[in-house]
Amino acid sequence: MTSLVQTVTQSRLWKSFFRHGWPDNPLDRSLVMTTNIFFHLHPVKVNRRSIKASYSLGLGVLTTFLFIELALTGVLLMFYYVPSVEHAFVDIVKIQTLVPFGQLLRNLHRWGAHLMVITTILHMVRVFYTGAYKPPREFNWVVGVVLLILTLGASFTGYLLPWDQLAFWAITVGTSIAAYEPLMGRTIQQILLGGPEVGQEALTRFYALHIMVIPMLMTLLISLHLWRVRKDGGLAANQLKDNE
Repeated sequence: MTSLVQTVTQSRLWKSFFRHGWPDNPLDRSLVMTTNIFFHLHPVKVNRRSIKASYSLGLGVLTTFLFIELALTGVLLMFYYVPSVEHAFVDIVKIQTLVPFGQLLRNLHRWGAHLMVITTILHMVRVFYTGAYKPPREFNWVVGVVLLILTLGASFTGYLLPWDQLAFWAITVGTSIAAYEPLMGRTIQQILLGGPEVGQEALTRFYALHIMVIPMLMTLLISLHLWRVRKDGGLAANQLKDNE
């Protein structure tokens, strides 16, 4: 009786994790492929020319890698940073001078942000140049455009966090330019600053946008973007012949 209960428990435990039996038959082998998220990201078939490194230059992969790198370094920086006008600049100085490998950590985050903007733009240029935005991939092109805007937004919101003179006046000029948008300019400026000028309210809002709102949206859209690449048959090669 005890052996039977143990067998049933182990069977239920196995199914709770894997949802199918041991892959010792064609059906279970196919289920391993179709139910595994990492295997399922790959399309059933792809264009031979589109998987060459010279076609995509790996720009999408590089951009995704930089996003992960920025998330990891950003979390580590959060342990030593307080979004306060009294402490923000001092915390940045402490990170660079007192925290072990702090200068390296901040440089990885800052230069990773610059590189992500560059690779995202180059990725969009590559997609446009190769015609990968054409049907049935027009929806994924729109997702990519939104991701580009969010990438620029993440870079812009992170600019204020060091709270030095360069950041202060750059954000002052940037939000003043946003106010000239004819329909919702003043509203956008008010949402970003939380007041008439760059101060504690602006720093708090920029910090919240930078570490929570924008990364969360980007994570969801990057997942959707990769899934759509898979569902649309992999990288597009509309200008290339399949038999080449």
